[in-house]
Amino acid sequence: MLPFSRPVSARLPLLAAAAAAGLALTSCSPVVDVTPAKDAANAACAPMMLALPDSIGDAKLRKTNAQATAAWGDPSLLILRCGVNVPGPTTDRCVSVNGVDWVIKEGNPVWTLTTYGREPATEILMDPNKISSATVLADLAAAAQKVKATRNCVGLADAQNLPTSK
Repeated sequence: MLPFSRPVSARLPLLAAAAAAGLALTSCSPVVDVTPAKDAANAACAPMMLALPDSIGDAKLRKTNAQATAAWGDPSLLILRCGVNVPGPTTDRCVSVNGVDWVIKEGNPVWTLTTYGREPATEILMDPNKISSATVLADLAAAAQKVKATRNCVGLADAQNLPTSK
């Protein structure tokens, strides 16, 4: 026996304790079950997914069970899915945060926010009573910009300067 090693019988309780601690840590935040979007396999989602922040506000990034998805918080406060249907022209509210346009559909209590003018589109599901939409959109802007914008939202001010028809 080496002078610095312990007998196997002395190491078993330590190994068992380490295994139990590891199991306890992994069971604290189970994998989040998320249904992937129809176009989740789109290669344009990959750069955005790699650029997602480790936390949004106080909510930490968690593992999900589906491609091109993410979740933050335990329990989940925010779900993200890349590859959702690209929204067309809409009268729904559209906001621009740090260079990314988002179409907002207010539900009760869950809001759906979808990137506008980017293909594939990214969808966020969140409850604004539990996490600030301003924080969410600001923290996700850098990642969302990894998908190139081809269109922007327009508002009433943009429509006022249109040329007249002949």
